[in-house]
Amino acid sequence: MASSRRLRALITNDDGIDSPGLWTLAAGARAAGLDVVVAAPHIDSSGVGASVLAVRERGQVRLHRREDERLPGVPVFAVEGHPAFIVHAAGRGWLDPEPDIVLSGINLGANTGHSVLHSGTVGAVLTAGLHGWRGLAVSLDTGVRAPEHPNWDTVLAVLPPVIDELLAAADGTVLSLNVPDRPAAELGPLREARLAPFGTVQVRVDEVGADGGHTVLEATLQETDVSGFEPGTDIALLAEGHPTLTRLQSVSDLPGVLAGAPAR
Repeated sequence: MASSRRLRALITNDDGIDSPGLWTLAAGARAAGLDVVVAAPHIDSSGVGASVLAVRERGQVRLHRREDERLPGVPVFAVEGHPAFIVHAAGRGWLDPEPDIVLSGINLGANTGHSVLHSGTVGAVLTAGLHGWRGLAVSLDTGVRAPEHPNWDTVLAVLPPVIDELLAAADGTVLSLNVPDRPAAELGPLREARLAPFGTVQVRVDEVGADGGHTVLEATLQETDVSGFEPGTDIALLAEGHPTLTRLQSVSDLPGVLAGAPAR
């Protein structure tokens, strides 16, 4: 950094403003010496990917300013919009100064495999990368049914070196951190991981009848058997007790689609 000011971190999530994981991540970021602002969806927005949908009335989106005794002096906003919208708004004139990095989470449940495409937690940091900011998605591997007392402190034990890694990376770098839901003393070493073909949680959709002349679909979450995943993938390493770190790449083009087409 050319100046001596503290780096500014925007803390967001997709579980909503009332999620304990959000506040744990904000506290960890502040403990790391970052200047923190918290802005998260006013309701649970899980599974929205990089949607920039917001609740608009006459073209306006409501922000609800909050204060929280857990983080005195930290600006906090509940936003009537999806996580990627919040990040996008921060880069289009809302926040002054703009954030230097975006931290998203701590998500209840791992964000693994190519299914990260659907994660609002990940969508927020991919959007940060499009703005040229560094981004880190943070998730706790709790499974489909979150325990009564998730091991939030375990994430805080892993977080400092990962933030250092992020700050040392190039502008626009996006990382995804997944941490096993177990005491820190039981963790294996942090490992770089490849994305598995799909995530640990699959959505099953069934037609369950009709209601008022409309067909009704019911979606249920199902955990997959982790034993068959290839070694070195995020799911396999998490099952072995390793926190995993994966660098993600946003949408990009792949040249050559017309390479075999005849010239006109």
